[in-house]
Amino acid sequence: MHFKNSITMVNYNGDLLSIENLNISLNNRGFKYGDSIFETIKIQNNKVIFWEDHYFRLMSSMRMLRMKIPLQFTLEFLEQEIIRTVKANDLEKGARVRLNVFRKDGGFYTPLSNSINYTIEVAAIKTATKNKYSIDVFKDFYNFSGLLSTVKTNNRMVNTLASIYAKENDLDNCVLVNERKGVVEVANGNIFILKGNTIKTPAIEEGCIKGIVRKKIIDIISKNEEYTIEETSISPFEIQKAEEVFITNAIIGVQPVTNYKKKTFSIDFGTKIAKSLKVLEFTGN
Repeated sequence: MHFKNSITMVNYNGDLLSIENLNISLNNRGFKYGDSIFETIKIQNNKVIFWEDHYFRLMSSMRMLRMKIPLQFTLEFLEQEIIRTVKANDLEKGARVRLNVFRKDGGFYTPLSNSINYTIEVAAIKTATKNKYSIDVFKDFYNFSGLLSTVKTNNRMVNTLASIYAKENDLDNCVLVNERKGVVEVANGNIFILKGNTIKTPAIEEGCIKGIVRKKIIDIISKNEEYTIEETSISPFEIQKAEEVFITNAIIGVQPVTNYKKKTFSIDFGTKIAKSLKVLEFTGN
C-alpha cells in the first residue's frame, strides 16, 4: 500500500522515509485485524505536550494487548524519534503526531509473533476551537463498557459512524453511549458536564478512553475548592439539564459545547478551564 498525504517524511521503525517510499504490507495486522494501537500527540514549539502521560498510557496499552515492548522503547528514545520526525517535516512550531504501534505481519487471528513495528506520522494542526459547537447523542450502536474500550486501538468503527451521523445532521460531534445507555464520551474525546458547583465526567468503567487531557482537567478541578469533580455514570438526560458542557482531547484541548438538541449552554467555566490547560501545556506542571 502506498500513501499520499501532505506530510513528506514518515518514521518507520526508526528510519525516516519519504511518503512515496513507505510501503505497508497487505498483511499488516493493523490493516487486517485492527491489531494496532495509537497515540495522538500535540507538539508546540518543539515540545511534546504531556509526553510522560502519553508514554505511560502507551506502555500500559501494549502490555494489556500482549504486545512485546522493544528494549529501546524508553521514554527518551520515543520522544527523540517524535522530535526527529517533526523536524524532518519542518513542523516544530506546532503539529499533531500519530504514533502507531502494530504487531508484525503474519498469522490470521492468532499472530505469528507479538513483536511490533511502529510508525510516527506528523501533520500540521488544522483544527481550532469553535464559537458555536453542537452535539447530539448517537444511538445506532453502543460503545460497550469494559477495559478494552478504554484503550486507543484502531478499532474505531463506532466513532467513525458517529462522525458520519454528525456530518449528515450538521452537528459538530456526537455523544457515544454504552449498553446501559450511559454517556461514555464523544466521537473524538472525553466529555464533562457542569451543574451548580459539580462537574461530572463518565468514569473509566463506563468505557471511555483514558484521555490524557481528561486526566489533566480532573487534576485542575480537584485543586479548585469551589468545585467538586465526580467520575461517575451520566445519563443523556443530565446533559440536557446541565449548565455547561465541554469536550476534551489532546489536540484541541478544551472545546466548550454551545448547543445540545434545543438547549443552549453558557461557556464561562469551559473557557476558564481551557486557559488553565494552556498554562499547564506551557509549564508542564
